[in-house]
Amino acid sequence: MTSASLSPTGEQYTISRGDATATIASVAASLRTFNIGGVDVTTPYPDDVTPPFGDGIVLVPWPNRVDRGVWTLDGVEQQLDLTEPARNNAIHGLLRYTGYDLVERTDDSVTLGATVWPQHGYPFLLETTVRYALIDGPDGHELEVTHSITNRSAAKAPAAIGTHPFFTIGDVAPEELVLTLHAATRIEVDDRLIPTGTSSVEGQVYDLRSGRLLADLDLDHAFADLTPVDGVVASLRSMDGREVRLVQDEQHQWVQIFTTRLFPGTSLAVAIEPMTAPPNALVTGEGLRWIDPGETWTARWGIQASF
Repeated sequence: MTSASLSPTGEQYTISRGDATATIASVAASLRTFNIGGVDVTTPYPDDVTPPFGDGIVLVPWPNRVDRGVWTLDGVEQQLDLTEPARNNAIHGLLRYTGYDLVERTDDSVTLGATVWPQHGYPFLLETTVRYALIDGPDGHELEVTHSITNRSAAKAPAAIGTHPFFTIGDVAPEELVLTLHAATRIEVDDRLIPTGTSSVEGQVYDLRSGRLLADLDLDHAFADLTPVDGVVASLRSMDGREVRLVQDEQHQWVQIFTTRLFPGTSLAVAIEPMTAPPNALVTGEGLRWIDPGETWTARWGIQASF
């Protein structure tokens, strides 16, 4: 057993292309660092701590929350383990503390794989991978992230994908950054952050389509009715014109925005989370992908940076 395997984040895989570098931790296949020319474009965390607020982790086979961890499959109630006990919810899937195995590695890419085993409340066997690749973006660097899920069960399996990156421009005070999100609808939630309905962002503080100063925001909401601009769903911009952008494919129809002033090492942090389904999807069925036995489902998103 190596010393790296004893770290809370497991093995570390660093990839690079030009002056762009990213480090992916094997536990939860977490994007632990991504920087360009030494400037962070995702909020980093040390390799010897559990990812703060789920920083960079992969959320499979569901993102966000399941109300009371209870959902119904073919008329039979399923009870997931309650991994957010303070709110009586199951949160962020089943791989949050799983060590992924190395599948393939090059200088500028790494692919990791993990198995979802049948367990409490989720009686399905899935093989999953996530590939991180540094590529040339439209006007700078891009980290392209590709997920796959293969159903090894005898029956169709419901699944969704999410990821939990925190965006930043590391040499700028986060309060001075401007967040833009091209979304027309907000998912309303109760005090346990379970959806209760939807509303238009028009005329609300949740309307981020023209950009709002990050310092003015206090959010933990999912958004829908995305209208990407030149493929960009969301962006974080500094006053000098540098920008970090979220792009995602047609499989990803939702985004979660979460801000916190409790993230260690910074005064303010923002997660911009691509999701293929909204919160509580196992209960409502909205956005779920039912994967046939033997079928592989693939979804993709990425982080672009103009520096």
